[in-house]
Amino acid sequence: MWLVSSLDEVMESIVQEVDGALGCAVADMRSGDLLGVAHHVPYFTQEYLEAVAAAAVEMFRGQTVRRVEDLISAKRGVPSERLIEEMQMTTRHTIHFMMVLPNHPEAVVVLITNRETSLGIGWSTIRRSVLAIEPILDELVV
Repeated sequence: MWLVSSLDEVMESIVQEVDGALGCAVADMRSGDLLGVAHHVPYFTQEYLEAVAAAAVEMFRGQTVRRVEDLISAKRGVPSERLIEEMQMTTRHTIHFMMVLPNHPEAVVVLITNRETSLGIGWSTIRRSVLAIEPILDELVV
């Protein structure tokens, strides 16, 4: 349990660091489970957070995405591989920065900010967060 707690602490430090951050989470792309999460938004209920995690997993590993990746691999004559590494999505009020962890391709980190947040700050924070997240995930792997 301590390891999950420390992952929550890393998520909290990201939320504190980024002006306009609403929440940050790491999700397991095999199960869709949240591995760590922090936010300061009352309506970010557990149900909402799980839905966001499931949506992120679907965007990176969903059936349609896998089909496109398989087609690309077939055209190139190479074994199928997961090609999408990062994604940015905007809504009317938010920006979602999403990144597959380089040494843990079964996990994705998602940072949700308001629209005033600098894109550069969002991306640099997510990319730097890997240095703190991956060692914790190394300990979680059985």
